[in-house]
Amino acid sequence: MTSCDKTLFTQGANEPGKDDVSESVRNWVSEMSAYFGRPLTFFIKTFGCQQNDHDSEIAAGILSLLGFHEGISAEKSDVVLFNTCSVRANADDRFYGHVGNMKPLKKEGYPIIGVFGCMMEQDIHVNTIKTTFPYVDFILGAGAMTHIPQALESVINARMTEKRNAGKPLDLTSISLPSDSITSGELPVKRQNRQRALITIMTGCNNFCTYCIVPYTRGREKSRIAADVVREVKQAVSEGARDVMLLGQNVNSYGVEERKRGEDPALYPTFSELLSEIALIDRLFVLRYMTSHPCDLSDELINVIGRIPVIEPHIHLPLQSGSDHILKKMNRRYDAAHYLSLVKKLRETRPDITISTDLIVGFPGETEDDFRATLRVMEEARFDAAFTFIYSPREGTPAARWFDSVSSNREEDNNTNHEATIRDRFERLTALQNRLSYDSNVKLEGREVAVLVDGSSKRSPDIFSGRTRDHRLVNFTAPDRMSLSGNNLLQAGDIVLVRIDHAKIYSLEGTVTSILERSLQTRCP
Repeated sequence: MTSCDKTLFTQGANEPGKDDVSESVRNWVSEMSAYFGRPLTFFIKTFGCQQNDHDSEIAAGILSLLGFHEGISAEKSDVVLFNTCSVRANADDRFYGHVGNMKPLKKEGYPIIGVFGCMMEQDIHVNTIKTTFPYVDFILGAGAMTHIPQALESVINARMTEKRNAGKPLDLTSISLPSDSITSGELPVKRQNRQRALITIMTGCNNFCTYCIVPYTRGREKSRIAADVVREVKQAVSEGARDVMLLGQNVNSYGVEERKRGEDPALYPTFSELLSEIALIDRLFVLRYMTSHPCDLSDELINVIGRIPVIEPHIHLPLQSGSDHILKKMNRRYDAAHYLSLVKKLRETRPDITISTDLIVGFPGETEDDFRATLRVMEEARFDAAFTFIYSPREGTPAARWFDSVSSNREEDNNTNHEATIRDRFERLTALQNRLSYDSNVKLEGREVAVLVDGSSKRSPDIFSGRTRDHRLVNFTAPDRMSLSGNNLLQAGDIVLVRIDHAKIYSLEGTVTSILERSLQTRCP
């Protein structure tokens, strides 16, 4: 990596550090760095979606402005933060495993350990942290990154006055509400990948799918002003970003709530209008967005996707189930026929489009007939990729009250091992999707595709990876460690043409045939 690979980006002018709390922490960081003879470091472990990834980038930006340097691991850092996700049970389990591993590392008050994110919006998890992990120093809520300086100052002051007792993590969840800065864009961002920018356009969700905890942890939909989003994209691109992803729990409903309240449509246009404006920004390799809800996918948006080349020829369109009965129980507000009509429109409008989806197996009440309906929709839609899950109940959602076991239909033995039934269905579903994904990828063998380089492999410097515009992962080699001049090897942000030699289920393998464009990083001071 070059010195430009991980750079501090800022949105807006209201940086932390201008208030008394941040200045106090900054002074402490400076003093302790001098005492230890090295910079104090931080490490952030993130669980969950791209929105959580972006929240962690904001947290990293705040810590950097406070004087911390980014560390290489939790074991070797002075501040360790965990950004949690409550969407799936396995994310809960992995988080608790990681925070449990911190116990033997805690010596003489270090590292300072903080937990924030969606899990901390639920009392059951907050109480678990307090009772089971007393060595955690502070707890913050979802989207509460602006409160990190306050949390650190409280921990520091308590230590100085010897008031900090083991077994009493500082609980700031009641006051650490998501800041308006998240939607106004007045937060620092330290992007992990200079060539890729995650940019939030809205937060929260109004859909209340019966299995989903997000509306309860992230709140209601709130959109950013379009001009602020465009400004941030331009800044990211000027600093080397070629791949921009716009984030929202349901990007299709961007600005809807604001326009309903009578806000100026110029400030909050439709999502398709926002996409069209951002697509005009020069030097973009691809403009991405996630996630789209099928019930809000308009013909206007489909036409924009088909008309503007820089908008990615890929859409993530969660199906969840192919059974109308289950979709109704999920409160998804569409049926299988409507979903398939959207797929047809998308493929007719943009023939090269790839479509990925989310699928849940074992939702409460799911019968074998319901499951087979999902397989039929998969066969007809021919998804290029899918995220597949076994249903896990989320406390506080309606579906959690319905969860007992998977239902059987009349042809099944009433003594069926329901857990085995769910596992069998999951394996059948993933086997089908693996076949569909391979069929999609194998069509590219022998063809050349443009790829944005992410960098070289940690295991082998001769192997590089990157993504195509339609979001396929490509691993590739470069003949003679291809360079344009001197010893400049391929690097993150380069755009290369790759011949696909071999297709796999989840990725492609190939060889660089030419360099289409060098990264802005080659000119970074």
